[in-house]
Amino acid sequence: MSDFIHQFEAGTGEQTVLALHGTGGTERDLVPLARSLFPAANILSPRGKVSERGANRFFKRLAEGVFDLNDLHQQTDDLADFVIDSATKYAFDPAQVWALGYSNGANIAASLLLQRAETLSGAVLLRAMTPFEPPIVPNLVGKRIFLASGRFDPLVPVVNIENLSRLFREGGANVELRFQNAGHDLTREELEAIKQWL
Repeated sequence: MSDFIHQFEAGTGEQTVLALHGTGGTERDLVPLARSLFPAANILSPRGKVSERGANRFFKRLAEGVFDLNDLHQQTDDLADFVIDSATKYAFDPAQVWALGYSNGANIAASLLLQRAETLSGAVLLRAMTPFEPPIVPNLVGKRIFLASGRFDPLVPVVNIENLSRLFREGGANVELRFQNAGHDLTREELEAIKQWL
């Protein structure tokens, strides 16, 4: 079993939500949101293994918006393996896993889609950015991806999230990119929009 501290909540449906917190979060942060958006799903919520001055993260960065790509690729593989191990441990269908990620968690979820695409069948990515440029865009046909972006987000330029949306579309994913007149924080309106989309 991979060495993520995590929380698992069994649901009544077929889907499992991989809930991925933002910088400084814990495995408890996104569970209420996951339950609100996916009422019947199992919830698997790991804690990022990297500590940045005491703040939990899913991978290292060299500066704001500059990722340590070697660590990102290694942590992405570790997370994908953790999902596979957890499917056996908790008896859920590994072909029906959706990511729900915020900020740093959304970035590692995007990395999963670009590096280990078989791990996820869909994703709701809140304030994601392009984690890396893949040499070849993977096959994402059949995957549904919602990108919730803030038009005035100081951390994620509009051109960056538009690039990520383009990569996913090139892979054949069904992508919904929604901009809010907001910064890096989430708004009630976009959470309602996500519920409608789901």
